[in-house]
Amino acid sequence: MQRLILISLLFFSLCAGAQTSTTTTTGSWYGKADVVLDGTFNNYLTQLIVKQNGTKVEGIFGYYFRNGYQSFFVKGTYDPKTRQISIPEMPVTFYKSNSIDGVTCNMSFEGTLRVSKVGSFIRGAFVSDPRYRYTCPELRVLFSLDSLVEQNEEISSAVVKQLWQPSVDDKIVIDGADGPEIRSAEPVAGKTETKGPEVNYNSLVTRFKQRQSVVATEMAVKSDSIRVSFYDNGDIDGDTISVFLNGNPVIEKQMISAKATTIYIKLDPTKEYNDLSMFAENLGRIPPNTALMVVYDGDNPQEIFLTSNLQQNGTVRIRKKPALVK
Repeated sequence: MQRLILISLLFFSLCAGAQTSTTTTTGSWYGKADVVLDGTFNNYLTQLIVKQNGTKVEGIFGYYFRNGYQSFFVKGTYDPKTRQISIPEMPVTFYKSNSIDGVTCNMSFEGTLRVSKVGSFIRGAFVSDPRYRYTCPELRVLFSLDSLVEQNEEISSAVVKQLWQPSVDDKIVIDGADGPEIRSAEPVAGKTETKGPEVNYNSLVTRFKQRQSVVATEMAVKSDSIRVSFYDNGDIDGDTISVFLNGNPVIEKQMISAKATTIYIKLDPTKEYNDLSMFAENLGRIPPNTALMVVYDGDNPQEIFLTSNLQQNGTVRIRKKPALVK
């Protein structure tokens, strides 16, 4: 009788332990995220390695997309009553990009843990800010727990890849009294190489001033410096642009495509605002000249669609947010 009681207690404790372990989000999860739109689009092979501590979760989110892999640390929350896991601000490559280095959508993940005899799953979706819900549509995913991976394995930063690094084509622009100073983003012998703009300055400025600069939108940023990337909006049809900061050329005759044309801008604090303008060098095969401009203010991207033609320059007016008074 005592043996039967001991066996029963042992069986009960094992079941209770199994139930406790399976209702945690800790573990390695994998799944395929699909775009919630009509038609056939690229999907994302995703992995979520999570360590849960009470209602807090942290770990690594990674995904394969077309030609590459990205991964980065994430932090979020878990509600044991509703079994809801929430992870905010997860950068995900734009679903129409031709490579993993394309436009980034800032998305949040909301999912629900489900445990059954079949296995453990997290069903949820990646959603963007409502302002970009049409540009960055919802991605639905069903994560499955990888039972072959030990749940108590430490999360190592060694497996995390940096989201982005400057390439040799990227430019840093510092606006000064004598016009913009343009630097290569690639370090040379431990220093940043300084280069002047390889343009016929007077001719280009004259052509720019002959066209009307139309302010398409205004935006406010917190940072003193921003990263700006230009992409062809729609079909890659040979659109070629020059870019001006406060009336001074910073990029000349650059064909835009699915690969980012990126500049880094140090805003002039003495100005009430800084104007960033797109000058159409041609109209491509499908007029007018259109581009998607993504402005990164710290980790926060803002998307602007610009249109230019042979009479008008598309312009974004950038203002610095006033500092909060403590």
